[in-house]
Amino acid sequence: QVQLVESGGGLVQAGGSLRLSCAASGRTFSRSDMGWFRQAPAKEREFVAGIIGSSIYYTDSVKGRFTISRDNAKNTVYLQMNSLKPEDTAVYYCAAFSYGSPYSVNSYSYWGQGTQVTVSP
Repeated sequence: QVQLVESGGGLVQAGGSLRLSCAASGRTFSRSDMGWFRQAPAKEREFVAGIIGSSIYYTDSVKGRFTISRDNAKNTVYLQMNSLKPEDTAVYYCAAFSYGSPYSVNSYSYWGQGTQVTVSP
Protein backbone atom coordinates (compact mmCIF):
# COMPACT_ATOMS: atom_id res chain seq x y z
CA GLN A 1 0.00 0.00 0.00
CA VAL A 2 1.01 3.57 -0.69
CA GLN A 3 -0.17 6.64 1.13
CA LEU A 4 0.01 10.04 -0.50
CA VAL A 5 -0.52 13.22 1.47
CA GLU A 6 -0.81 16.59 -0.24
CA SER A 7 -0.21 19.91 1.45
CA GLY A 8 0.33 23.52 0.52
CA GLY A 9 -3.06 24.50 -0.82
CA GLY A 10 -4.82 27.66 0.19
CA LEU A 11 -6.32 30.95 -0.89
CA VAL A 12 -4.26 33.28 -3.06
CA GLN A 13 -4.93 36.29 -5.23
CA ALA A 14 -4.60 36.13 -8.98
CA GLY A 15 -0.96 36.45 -9.97
CA GLY A 16 0.24 34.86 -6.76
CA SER A 17 2.08 31.63 -6.13
CA LEU A 18 1.67 28.42 -4.18
CA ARG A 19 3.79 25.32 -3.82
CA LEU A 20 2.05 22.01 -3.33
CA SER A 21 3.82 19.04 -1.80
CA CYS A 22 2.97 15.37 -1.99
CA ALA A 23 4.65 13.06 0.49
CA ALA A 24 4.58 9.34 -0.23
CA SER A 25 4.88 6.61 2.36
CA GLY A 26 4.24 2.91 2.70
CA ARG A 27 6.49 1.82 -0.11
CA THR A 28 10.05 2.71 -1.00
CA PHE A 29 10.24 4.48 -4.30
CA SER A 30 13.29 3.85 -6.31
CA ARG A 31 11.86 6.28 -8.77
CA SER A 32 8.97 8.51 -7.80
CA ASP A 33 6.86 8.59 -10.94
CA MET A 34 4.03 10.88 -9.99
CA GLY A 35 1.40 13.14 -11.39
CA TRP A 36 -0.76 16.07 -10.33
CA PHE A 37 -4.39 16.34 -11.28
CA ARG A 38 -7.09 18.82 -10.41
CA GLN A 39 -10.84 18.83 -10.22
CA ALA A 40 -13.03 21.89 -10.21
CA PRO A 41 -16.69 21.77 -9.12
CA ALA A 42 -18.92 20.02 -11.64
CA LYS A 43 -15.91 19.18 -13.82
CA GLU A 44 -13.98 16.02 -14.48
CA ARG A 45 -10.60 15.44 -12.93
CA GLU A 46 -7.93 16.68 -15.33
CA PHE A 47 -4.24 16.15 -15.74
CA VAL A 48 -1.98 19.02 -14.69
CA ALA A 49 1.60 17.76 -14.62
CA GLY A 50 3.57 14.55 -14.41
CA ILE A 51 7.10 13.44 -13.83
CA ILE A 52 7.78 9.97 -15.20
CA GLY A 53 11.38 8.83 -15.20
CA SER A 54 13.35 11.68 -16.72
CA SER A 55 10.35 13.03 -18.64
CA ILE A 56 8.10 15.87 -17.56
CA TYR A 57 4.62 16.57 -18.85
CA TYR A 58 2.28 19.54 -18.51
CA THR A 59 -1.15 20.34 -19.72
CA ASP A 60 -1.09 23.31 -22.08
CA SER A 61 -2.92 25.68 -19.75
CA VAL A 62 -0.16 25.56 -17.10
CA LYS A 63 2.94 25.47 -19.28
CA GLY A 64 5.30 28.27 -18.32
CA ARG A 65 3.52 28.83 -15.01
CA PHE A 66 3.71 25.52 -13.13
CA THR A 67 6.77 23.41 -12.41
CA ILE A 68 6.78 19.84 -11.18
CA SER A 69 9.79 18.45 -9.35
CA ARG A 70 10.65 15.68 -6.95
CA ASP A 71 13.02 14.83 -4.16
CA ASN A 72 13.56 11.08 -4.22
CA ALA A 73 15.40 11.14 -0.89
CA LYS A 74 12.25 12.53 0.71
CA ASN A 75 9.76 10.60 -1.43
CA THR A 76 8.15 13.94 -2.16
CA VAL A 77 6.87 15.56 -5.32
CA TYR A 78 6.24 19.28 -5.62
CA LEU A 79 4.13 21.48 -7.84
CA GLN A 80 5.27 25.09 -7.92
CA MET A 81 2.42 27.22 -9.22
CA ASN A 82 3.14 30.77 -10.31
CA SER A 83 1.02 33.43 -11.99
CA LEU A 84 -2.10 31.76 -10.68
CA LYS A 85 -5.43 32.49 -12.32
CA PRO A 86 -8.99 32.13 -11.03
CA GLU A 87 -9.47 29.26 -13.47
CA ASP A 88 -6.78 27.33 -11.59
CA THR A 89 -9.18 27.03 -8.66
CA ALA A 90 -9.73 23.34 -7.92
CA VAL A 91 -8.92 20.51 -5.60
CA TYR A 92 -5.45 19.29 -6.51
CA TYR A 93 -4.54 15.63 -6.21
CA CYS A 94 -1.25 13.85 -6.48
CA ALA A 95 -1.14 10.30 -7.75
CA ALA A 96 1.38 7.52 -8.18
CA PHE A 97 1.94 6.54 -11.79
CA SER A 98 1.48 2.90 -12.71
CA TYR A 99 1.61 2.44 -16.49
CA GLY A 100 0.11 3.86 -19.64
CA SER A 101 -0.37 7.45 -20.73
CA PRO A 102 0.87 10.04 -18.20
CA TYR A 103 -2.16 12.16 -19.10
CA SER A 104 -4.81 9.61 -18.13
CA VAL A 105 -6.32 9.20 -14.67
CA ASN A 106 -6.47 5.48 -15.39
CA SER A 107 -2.66 5.28 -15.45
CA TYR A 108 -2.33 6.10 -11.76
CA SER A 109 -2.86 3.55 -9.04
CA TYR A 110 -2.78 5.53 -5.79
CA TRP A 111 -4.26 8.92 -5.00
CA GLY A 112 -3.98 11.46 -2.23
CA GLN A 113 -6.95 13.05 -0.53
CA GLY A 114 -6.53 16.36 -2.32
CA THR A 115 -5.77 19.92 -1.30
CA GLN A 116 -7.90 22.92 -2.14
CA VAL A 117 -6.46 25.76 -4.18
CA THR A 118 -8.58 28.88 -4.50
CA VAL A 119 -7.49 31.83 -6.61
CA SER A 120 -9.42 35.04 -6.14
CA PRO A 121 -9.72 37.63 -8.94
